[in-house]
Amino acid sequence: EVQLVESGGGPVQSGGSLRLSCVASGFAFSMYAMSWVRQAPGKGLEWVSAINPSSYSSDYADSVKGRFTISRDNAKNTLYLQMNNLKPEDTAVYFCAKNLYYCSNIGCQDQRGQGTQVTVSS
Repeated sequence: EVQLVESGGGPVQSGGSLRLSCVASGFAFSMYAMSWVRQAPGKGLEWVSAINPSSYSSDYADSVKGRFTISRDNAKNTLYLQMNNLKPEDTAVYFCAKNLYYCSNIGCQDQRGQGTQVTVSS
């Protein structure tokens, strides 16, 4: 059974930083591209970032480019999202997602975790 468990969210002031983690189990983590997606209150899912299995390729939504960094540790089956210079519009539930293939949008993810809440106050 695929399990994705996110942690690291919480309240933070505008301009602050958070590091999200996602521990994966139940599948060969090192063989799959992974994504972070988010859902703001009252809005649909938004793709945030993706990374390929070897970490050679990664991509970001324009809204977070230059502020967020995705990374992974295949030895620890863990995906990360370092979020710097956070803005109130980053407030959302952040989900770790397993991809069917590497892509830079919503639609190629087949599993996601329960999510972790990030709340950025101005």
